[in-house]
Amino acid sequence: MRSKLDSVDGTTYSATDRGIGTSPALAALLIGTFVGTVSNNIVNVPLNAILDEYDASLGSGIFVVVGFLLTFAAAMPLAGWIGDRFGRRRVYCGALLGSAACSLGAALAPTLPVLVAWRSLGGLAAAAFAPAVMGLIAWLFGPARRARAVGAWAAVNGLGQAVGPSMGGVISDWWGWRWTFVPLIPIAIIGYLATMKCVPKYPGRRMTLDGWSAASLTGGAALMILGITAISEEGIPVWLKLIALGLGLALLVLFALRTRRSANPFVPIELILETRFLRSAFAAFVQMFALGATLLAVPLYLTDAGSSTSQAGLLLFVLPVTMTFAATVAGRVIDRVGPRIVMRTGLIVLACSQIGLAALLRPSLQLSHAALVAILVAAGLGIAMVQTPAAAGSTRSPAGAMGTGLGVFNLIRFGGTAVGAAWVGIALHAGAASYALLFGVAAVMVSAGFGISFAGRNPVDG
Repeated sequence: MRSKLDSVDGTTYSATDRGIGTSPALAALLIGTFVGTVSNNIVNVPLNAILDEYDASLGSGIFVVVGFLLTFAAAMPLAGWIGDRFGRRRVYCGALLGSAACSLGAALAPTLPVLVAWRSLGGLAAAAFAPAVMGLIAWLFGPARRARAVGAWAAVNGLGQAVGPSMGGVISDWWGWRWTFVPLIPIAIIGYLATMKCVPKYPGRRMTLDGWSAASLTGGAALMILGITAISEEGIPVWLKLIALGLGLALLVLFALRTRRSANPFVPIELILETRFLRSAFAAFVQMFALGATLLAVPLYLTDAGSSTSQAGLLLFVLPVTMTFAATVAGRVIDRVGPRIVMRTGLIVLACSQIGLAALLRPSLQLSHAALVAILVAAGLGIAMVQTPAAAGSTRSPAGAMGTGLGVFNLIRFGGTAVGAAWVGIALHAGAASYALLFGVAAVMVSAGFGISFAGRNPVDG
C-alpha cells in the first residue's frame, strides 16, 4: 500500500497529490491516443492509390481525408459531454470498438462514397479519444504526476504523427491500400481489453444537454473547418466557400449568445476565456498551425527540388521523432521549473524554427540537408515544449474539469491543423517567395501565441 507521503524530486506529496493512476492504466489510455492519431493521417500517402482504384478525381477523393478530420474535430465538445454524462471509461471503450468497426468497414468499402462514409464515422468515434483520455488522465494522476502523464500522451501523439503516413505508405506498397486499415483493428481491441482491466470505472452523472448550444457549436465548427479546408481547392466555387464560412461563423456567434443566456450552458464562455485555458488553447492552436504547415509544405518543397518521396519522408521523419522523445522529457522538466517557462521557451524555439525554414527554403539557395535536419529538430523540440504544458494547463483549468471544455480545447487544437494546411495552399500560389511568406506568417502566428501566453493574471498554483 502506498504511504501517505511520497518524495518526488525533493518535494513531498501526499497520496492524493499523486493520484490512483498506474502505468498499465496510462498505457491503456495511450493506445486510444495512438489509434486516433494514426487513423487521422494513415491515408495521406496511399490517397493516390485509392483514387486510382475508384477512378476518382482528387476533388472528390480528398474527402477520404477531410471527412475524417471534419467529424473528428467538430464532434469533440459533444463527445466530451457524452463522456461526462455516461462515464469517460465507457465512452472511451466505445470509441475503441467503434474505431475497429470503422477500420474494417473502410477496408471493405466497395465504392468511394462508402469509404468516405466509413472514414467520417471513424472520425466521430475517434472524437471521443482526446477529451476522454485527457479527462481520465487528470482524474487518475494528481498534480505530482500529471505533467509526466501528459508528456507521455504528447509523446504518443508525436509517435502517431511519425508512424501513420509511413505505415500507410509501406503497407499500401506491399499489400494494397485496403490493408492500411487492418492493423488498427487488433490495436483498438487490445486497448479495449487493457482499459477494461486496468482503468477504474469513471461514474457518469445526470446532466441536462442544451441542445441548441451543442448543435450550433458542432455545426459551426464543422462548417468553419470545411470552409477553411476548401479555400485552397480550386475546383470548389468561391461562393460555396463563402457560404460555408459565413454560416459557420453565424452558428458560432449563435452558440456564444445562447451560452450567455442559458441557465445550463453547454460550456460557459467565461471558462473558455479564463486565463489558463485561453493561454493553453491558443498555444496549442499556433503549435498545430506550425506543425500542420511544416508537415505539408516541407515535403512539397523537397520533391519539387528533386528529392524522391522516400528521401523527403526520411528527412521529415526527424520532426515527429524529436517530438516523441522530447515530450516525455518536457513533462519531467515541467515538474521542476513550472509549465509557463517551458511553454514560453518552446514558443520561442518554434518561432525561430519557422524563421529558419523561411530563410532556408528559397529557390535561389542551395538546400543543405544538414541545416534542414537541424531546423526540423528545433521545430520538434519547440512543439513538444508547447504541447505538453498546454495540454496539462487545459486539464488544470476550470473548463478542463468538464468534458465539453476538454473537447473545445482539442477542437481549437485541431483547428490549428486545418488552418495551417489551408494556409499552405494559399501561400504556395504567391510565386517564387511563397515558402518565405508561408513560414514567415507561421513565425508571426507562433509569436502571437507567445504574446497571448502573458494575457491576464498568472494562476496562483502555476
